[in-house]
Amino acid sequence: MNLKNIQKCTSLLNHSLHIFSSTSNTMIRKLTSYSLPPNSTNSKFAISNSNLKQALLEMAFQGTEMKFEGYDLLLNECVSQKGLIEGQRVQAHMIKTQYLPPVYLRNRLIVFYTKCECLEDARMVFDEIPERNVVSWTAMISGYSRRGYASEALVLFVEMLKSGIEPNEFTFATVLTSCSGVSGLLHGRQIHSHIIKLSFDAHVYVGSSLLDLYAKTGWIHEARVVFDGLPERDVVSCTAIISGYAQLGFDEEALKLFCQLQEEGMISNYVTYASVLTAISGLAAYEHGRQVHSHVLRFQLPSYAVLQNSLIDMYSKCGNLTYSRRIFDNMSERTVITWNTMLVGYSKHGRGQDAVKVFELMREENKVLPDKVTFLALLSACSHGGMENRGLEFFDEMVRGKTGVEPDIGHYGTVVDLLGRAGQIEKAFKFVKDMPFEPTGAIWGSLLGACSVHQNVDIGQYVGSQLLIIEPENAGNYVVLSNLLASAGRWNEVRVVRDMMMEKAITKEPGKSWIELDKTIHTFHADDRSHPQKEEVAEKVREMSVKVREAGYVPNLSCVLYDVDEEQKGKMLLGHSEKLALAFALMCTPQKRPIRVMKNLRICVDCHNFAKFVSKIYEREIYLRDKSRYHHIVDGVCSCGNYW
Repeated sequence: MNLKNIQKCTSLLNHSLHIFSSTSNTMIRKLTSYSLPPNSTNSKFAISNSNLKQALLEMAFQGTEMKFEGYDLLLNECVSQKGLIEGQRVQAHMIKTQYLPPVYLRNRLIVFYTKCECLEDARMVFDEIPERNVVSWTAMISGYSRRGYASEALVLFVEMLKSGIEPNEFTFATVLTSCSGVSGLLHGRQIHSHIIKLSFDAHVYVGSSLLDLYAKTGWIHEARVVFDGLPERDVVSCTAIISGYAQLGFDEEALKLFCQLQEEGMISNYVTYASVLTAISGLAAYEHGRQVHSHVLRFQLPSYAVLQNSLIDMYSKCGNLTYSRRIFDNMSERTVITWNTMLVGYSKHGRGQDAVKVFELMREENKVLPDKVTFLALLSACSHGGMENRGLEFFDEMVRGKTGVEPDIGHYGTVVDLLGRAGQIEKAFKFVKDMPFEPTGAIWGSLLGACSVHQNVDIGQYVGSQLLIIEPENAGNYVVLSNLLASAGRWNEVRVVRDMMMEKAITKEPGKSWIELDKTIHTFHADDRSHPQKEEVAEKVREMSVKVREAGYVPNLSCVLYDVDEEQKGKMLLGHSEKLALAFALMCTPQKRPIRVMKNLRICVDCHNFAKFVSKIYEREIYLRDKSRYHHIVDGVCSCGNYW
């Protein structure tokens, strides 16, 4: 076949498009506008699709002799290659030759257009099908769902039910992915009732979608019921339930289930490992994290960025930034999440200089642009690292539009924290007053904390009064304000604040601390008497108390809010969960080994001071991770500079 014949054939096909079926005029015009000239210079495209183009020319020569099998083969190849122009020519040939495709081929056209992200064209084909079957509806619903058009997918599903066509397992699995948020949960539960009615609830695809829906909408217990009821489980369903637990903060449950499923022979993929690493990060379960990392290396999983980012985050939250940086440096391709994860790690550990160097490397490589999270992490790192001038320079660049990222209220709040940590309370207070946003409770809380550390009672009292209006149920605000007033000897005002707290029946969230020992998580609550070794732990705390007092430790009684005598306050301080966890770690770990303690709340002033003395006396490196940051204590000196 020579070039002249090819040009003639293609030209004839394009010229003939406008003369057929009135119902397809809109589609014909669109197809014609998309056609490529036969002498296209896109050589890369031509080479990779040469066989398909040859088949299209054969189709043109066959004319009305073209049959179902030929169209089917061509459309399948167009779907496989996402060849939009080629697929449009196949449909144009059907129209030109007045071929009436059966529903199967029309469904293939819907799939083809949805794969090529042409939903309008797919819907046009769908609307022209005289008798749709379940595949037709499912293909169109899937197209909407995959492209994020959740409401359109749900509306179409309802129309399908009204038409009398019964959904199959693929329909249910697809439409459930369009259910999200509060309204999505309502729709999902209604769909669940149809699933039970048609006996699809035991199907693995449907079950996986159901438990994913419940997990993402916060109904993790319902997700677990669905998971437990599956007759068989695959990696998708197992990953969905583990991810659901981890994303909702049920870290222990996620890790426990992962270990159980591993024992049952579950084959994990990179998404499974990334999900369980999220839980391990929350628990700071270092040994478990190392074991998961060894699994990843042993099974030679592909180096997907999401998995490597999870490993960086896990090691960072377990206190091992050396491993985090090693993974970071060895990545062949870094996403913005990769850079942000490394920056956040340095920030939480108070290593501002390292964070700035990473940011400068990011700018130097210029492969990934920083986003809002990047600058939040950078400003926070400068704040925790005592680099207020450098942090203000970065913020000034943002304000002047030099970074491509416009500062939002989060960035302004971080500057307040930065100034407060530097002791510039008046400047921080003025900054809050002048900023273009209404101050949030978090911003006022940051400033109140600074006032407490730097003993600025006047501004602190004003800030505290604002906080009690904005967040009247936040127990922490009452505690910090009353402690600040107590430090200035304003006992009448202290009583007023504490009476307000009692009147509102406000109680602090129960504090708990935990450590990992031999891949087992040991959890302690204040004055805990539930641990199997409670007597030995209590005796160890008393022994530690004697030694640290001899070394100069003085209990900070302001951390006890109850109206009891000083001796009783001292005893209550010894029952804090951090001290119990420290005592247990000293009892059960070899000498010289670092101790890692996690806490769900911010560590109190007294426990922080106590840990510094323990570090020096017992010659232990101590990592204390609370809800805000890491405290790395070596020889009695903490990385936070006694300000957190």
